[in-house]
Amino acid sequence: MQTTSTQPPILRAGMVGLGMIFDETYRPFFEQAAKDGLFSRRTGLVDVSLAAVATRTGSRAEKYRRAAPEPINRFGSFTGPTAAEEMIASGVDVVCVATPDDRHFGPARAALAAGKHVLIEKPSVLSLTELDELSRLARENGVLAKVVYHKLADPDHKKLRTHVADGVLKHVNNGYCSLLEPKSISTGQFAEWLTGRNPATYVAVHYLKLIDFSFGPHWRLSRITATGQRGLVGSAGGRTWDSVQLQVVYTHPDEREAAFDIHTSWVTPDNFPGYVEQEVQFRFDNGVWNAHQRKRGVELTVENRSPGELKYTPNYHYNGTFLEPWGERSQRGYGIEVIRRFFEEVAFVEHGGPASERTGRLHQMSGLAYNDVSADRNCVAIVQACEAILAAHADGHPGCVVRVNDPFGGLVLCKPGAAEPTILYQGRV
Repeated sequence: MQTTSTQPPILRAGMVGLGMIFDETYRPFFEQAAKDGLFSRRTGLVDVSLAAVATRTGSRAEKYRRAAPEPINRFGSFTGPTAAEEMIASGVDVVCVATPDDRHFGPARAALAAGKHVLIEKPSVLSLTELDELSRLARENGVLAKVVYHKLADPDHKKLRTHVADGVLKHVNNGYCSLLEPKSISTGQFAEWLTGRNPATYVAVHYLKLIDFSFGPHWRLSRITATGQRGLVGSAGGRTWDSVQLQVVYTHPDEREAAFDIHTSWVTPDNFPGYVEQEVQFRFDNGVWNAHQRKRGVELTVENRSPGELKYTPNYHYNGTFLEPWGERSQRGYGIEVIRRFFEEVAFVEHGGPASERTGRLHQMSGLAYNDVSADRNCVAIVQACEAILAAHADGHPGCVVRVNDPFGGLVLCKPGAAEPTILYQGRV
């Protein structure tokens, strides 16, 4: 039997930002894809290459180039204030944005305007106006605009949603979520962009999406409140927050309310056993769901290597390096799986059938509520509300509430003692 020597199609990826998230999730995906490509019956073999990167100084890019295997180390490197725009113009097909959260919108907007598929780290953006713009550009240019919520692929969280979808757990009433990170995160990896930021925007969004996706969509977001503490990573009267306590209230179709408290911090002691401590509890009419990362997993102590290099309670479900039984070394976990899934979705749109049917494939993939920016409205609304509440608190007005789809507007900030509310977003959430 004769075979053809035609080369498989290729998706050329551009990467904005080469920090911790790149190293933990994107890097292993690109290295695996360079070796094996992507394959399914729908698309056949599709190659993926890391074609270019955009960073502020280029130092991390060159460090990775020296360590990266062939052919990944041939990527182009763009630096400076226009690095993202130059990278987008260099001929990439897909753009991944893994910068600090307040730097997502610019490169994502530029990439979508140029007709590139886009993947953005959570939160996608910080306001509904920005989200509206990204959704519009994706529709008008016929490309995917997606956001990374890797915790939706955590086996525990997938099983939770399965129980809800199957009617095993009925009618969520309230819940509690907590994610605590050590001081070394906020004062080390995040030190350059920490000023004026808060841990709720950075990590509470994982749980906002888990709640909104797992228990929705047949309910409505009603109101948001928040408070927090300052004084460790910034001044006690400033705008940099050590920890945040956020409450989000939804209303079910039967008009019963469901309240969720989400506590986040990035000032936990560095030697705390959990390192990144994560737990959730959700209470239903007929049951309770508890999940705790530290208690479900492994405990490890190695003299002179724990907890700095080797964590006391590693999460190998999220990301781990392994020597497989068959002798191969691998890196895998749900943090990498969601990156791979996005590229599979792009491959399906571009190479999953005749060009005449591309629009149908695009609509199918953009209809996936777990990661499309068009389904991110509630999460972005909560982020915008939380940031406005904390800003008002820092200005001397604690205790604010944001009402959703109020007669005054879509997001309405109410300050105690103020006669008139502040409209954060006029349109409907």
